Amino acid sequence: MPLKKGKSKGAFDSNMSHLIAKYRKTGKIGSSRPKNAEKARQQALAIAFSQKER
Repeated sequence: MPLKKGKSKGAFDSNMSHLIAKYRKTGKIGSSRPKNAEKARQQALAIAFSQKER
């Protein structure tokens, strides 16, 4: 499922939950493998904010 574009809180929350769920399932966010859950959360935040700006 592609990430949602938009500035709404709903789109941001949806993207965050999707990225975190994907990390928990596969251990990856995109093509990277963060060392731990905190680094994965930080990376997910950066990706979600990037989508929010578009």
